[in-house]
Amino acid sequence: MMTDTKEIQKKYCSRAMALAIIAALVFLAIDAKPVAKGLVLGTLFSVINFVVMAMLLPLRLDKSRRRSVLINLGSIGSRYILLAVPLVIAIHMDAVNFIAAATGLFMVQAVLVGEHFTKMVFRRD
Repeated sequence: MMTDTKEIQKKYCSRAMALAIIAALVFLAIDAKPVAKGLVLGTLFSVINFVVMAMLLPLRLDKSRRRSVLINLGSIGSRYILLAVPLVIAIHMDAVNFIAAATGLFMVQAVLVGEHFTKMVFRRD
């Protein structure tokens, strides 16, 4: 099971980073450096969040109810703090676009939804 999880992480995280880098290169070509930086920064933290979520998932299972609730709250809280980092950086630095950083935070989810959407549309029965 652990290798399956790692393979899934590698698949979606590498696709998300590749998409962000390609988009960043396009923004660099049109001289929108802050947007490119924000997109890559947000995507990097999106990937880290995805990996952390997968690492913490086994801790949330097979525990008492009280311990499970505490672990869940801690997991959610720490991941929210992690996701806030690129937004805080974007707010304090003019070299990073806030909206692009926020968009990058959803890159892994966008890749997941995009893959399922393309499978649904192009499914051959």
